[in-house]
Amino acid sequence: MYNTFFFLIVIIIIIGHIQGLYLDYLNNKMWSDDVPEKLRDIINEKKYRLSQNYFRANNKFSNLSSSFFFVIILLMLFFGGFAWIDNIARSITQNQILVSIIFFGIIGLASDLLGLPFSWYDTFIIEEKFGFNKTSKTTFFLDHLKSWLLAIIIGAPLLALITWIYYAAGEMFWIYVWLVITVFSVFMNMFYSNLIAPLFNKQKPLEEGELRSEIENMAEKAGFKLTDIYTIDGSKRSTKSNAYFTGLGPKKRIILFDTLIKDLDISEITAVLAHEIGHYKNKHTLTMMLYGILQAGIMLFIFSILAGNENLARAMGAEIPSFHISVLAFILIYSPVSRVISLFMNYLSRKHEYEADRFADVIYDGKSLVSALKKLSVKNLSNMNPHPAYVFVHYSHPPLLKRIDNIENRAE
Repeated sequence: MYNTFFFLIVIIIIIGHIQGLYLDYLNNKMWSDDVPEKLRDIINEKKYRLSQNYFRANNKFSNLSSSFFFVIILLMLFFGGFAWIDNIARSITQNQILVSIIFFGIIGLASDLLGLPFSWYDTFIIEEKFGFNKTSKTTFFLDHLKSWLLAIIIGAPLLALITWIYYAAGEMFWIYVWLVITVFSVFMNMFYSNLIAPLFNKQKPLEEGELRSEIENMAEKAGFKLTDIYTIDGSKRSTKSNAYFTGLGPKKRIILFDTLIKDLDISEITAVLAHEIGHYKNKHTLTMMLYGILQAGIMLFIFSILAGNENLARAMGAEIPSFHISVLAFILIYSPVSRVISLFMNYLSRKHEYEADRFADVIYDGKSLVSALKKLSVKNLSNMNPHPAYVFVHYSHPPLLKRIDNIENRAE
């Protein structure tokens, strides 16, 4: 059991956890007792202190929860917990496909149940304390039940298909699995807002009026064919605001949170949507999806080299090499590669945000976008002064001040 792969996995997990804690430490050092000079025209002292308290509460809680699961994974590795779950699955059936489904089903359910108290505390203690939570206890549990149902209806059949391909297709299985994942990803991109999102939030077309007319005029100027503008009841869970663009081709749709409509004026909302249209016009959505598909291909090719390795199975405490054991071990070993790729993806995403901001400035009004970004950052108690290293590793969006500089410097 304690072979080279085992110690490699343990070292990777420990280094990853220490790195996360260190980046959090650097981020914490950026806070000060007084509002920094560069933020004084954006946030007052009361809100600044509140945002500090919110950040520290979340940071402390995040470190606690991540450390908890860090210890759980190490205990599972050192005491053969994953092999024990494998034996349970094999005691129920000898069908390899069903064994994989049961194995991941047990791990997924156990992980969700272990995380439930943390999710509860985050929602009903931290978010409640700072005035964000609007989730009822009924909604909280229904969300979890719906997630489990989706895992059974969508996740289990997809896992069954991938497992079957693994055992049936031989060494080239990864190409067929890559094709399946690609088709599934494109399908979800096109139909998520129609099929999945309505299970959690009510959607309705934006009513005719001044806001819709302003958005449609902006879209026409941008050369963007806009037919579907929807609002969702984000306020049933949180007071935080958001808007996003979803879908591909004829299935594209703009989604506005009802909280966004409440918090911003018409020009600010339109500027936010001009930014979202900028992503589409600059082909950011397509680019990120293609990079995601490429990343999946690289991951599956590397997995195909390690899959079925007896030493890898023994590192997880299992005597019999199998698809599910190989997948679990690979996820742990692959994490450093995944982190490197995520650095590039986050850099690209931040670059796209700058480009979409500039598009909104050209096609509509950069000042309205800046005003919207300031309002949303203050209301959501965002960290406006994060450490550069933390931004480099974790941020898919540039910090507020960087975005404002990008827009205002262009205007000059």
